[in-house]
Amino acid sequence: MGLNKDLFELIEEKRLKASKSHKKIAEFISEHYEKAAYLTAAKLGECVGVSESTVVRFACELGFDGYPSFLRAFNEAARNKLTAVQRIEVSLDRLKDGEVLSKVLHNDIEHIRHTIEATADEDFNSAVDSIINAKNIYIMGIRSSAALASFMGYYFKLMLPNVVIVRTGSRSELYEQLMRISEDDLLIGISFPRYSKQTVNALAYARSRNADTLAITDSKDSPIAENAHNVLLAKSDMVSFVDSLVAPMSLINAIIVAVSIKNYEEVSRNFRMLEEIWEEYDVYEKNGDSSRGV
Repeated sequence: MGLNKDLFELIEEKRLKASKSHKKIAEFISEHYEKAAYLTAAKLGECVGVSESTVVRFACELGFDGYPSFLRAFNEAARNKLTAVQRIEVSLDRLKDGEVLSKVLHNDIEHIRHTIEATADEDFNSAVDSIINAKNIYIMGIRSSAALASFMGYYFKLMLPNVVIVRTGSRSELYEQLMRISEDDLLIGISFPRYSKQTVNALAYARSRNADTLAITDSKDSPIAENAHNVLLAKSDMVSFVDSLVAPMSLINAIIVAVSIKNYEEVSRNFRMLEEIWEEYDVYEKNGDSSRGV
C-alpha cells in the first residue's frame, strides 16, 4: 500500500472501531504525530504501553505489509502537517546526541540514494523531451522551493529561448503571468512538504489550458502531482525548520545536464556567444586560471 492521502482519516476510523490496544495506538499517533512519525515499532509500543507485535498488527490491519511501510507512509503524511515549531522540536529530538554535521550530511547522501531508486529512466527522459519540445517554459517554485526554481531558471535561460520564472505576489498576479500559457508550452512546478497551494493551483490552471505539466516533488501522492503529465521524484526531508533540498537540487542538475546534451548544438552556440559577451564586458575576475563558472 502506498501513501494514502486520507491516512489520518483511516487512523481515526481505526480509533473509533478498534480493540482497546489498537485504539491506544491510534490515539497516540493522532495526538503526537510529530513524534510518532520517527518511532520504531518497539519504541511506539513502549510509549503506548503495548507490545511491539501489537503495533505491527495495527499497521497490517491498516492495509500495510508491515510496520516499515506504514512508517514511511505516515512519515510522508505527517511531514506536511508539521509546523515550523514542531519541526524544531522533532529535529532537537533527532539530533540532540550531537554529531550534527555527520548526521545531516549522511542524511542527504541517503536522500540522493533514494532519489536514484525512485526515478525511472523513462520518466526522466520523458521530462527532458518535454522541456526541449516546449515553445515556452514556465518554472514555478515558492518559499524554500524558490531556490530550486531560480537555479533551474538561471541555466535554462542561458540554454533555451523562452523561459519564464513565475514570481508569486497576489493571486491575480500569478494568473496574469500564466494567462498566455497554451498547449505548446510547459509548466514545471516544484514543491515539497509543506506543499504550496499556489503551485498546486498553477498546475491545475496550466492543465486546464492544455499545457504540458511537469511536477518535481517527493511523492506520487503529492498534491502537485495530480495535474502533472510527468512526475519526477526526489527525496526531501527536514532538518529543523530547514528543508533539505540536496536531492531535489541534484535531480534538477541532472535535468539541466540532460537538456544540454540532447540540445547540444543550440546550447554550444549560445555559450559561444555568452563567452564573447563575458569577455567583452569583463564579467569574470581573471586570476590566471582559464577555467570559468557560468
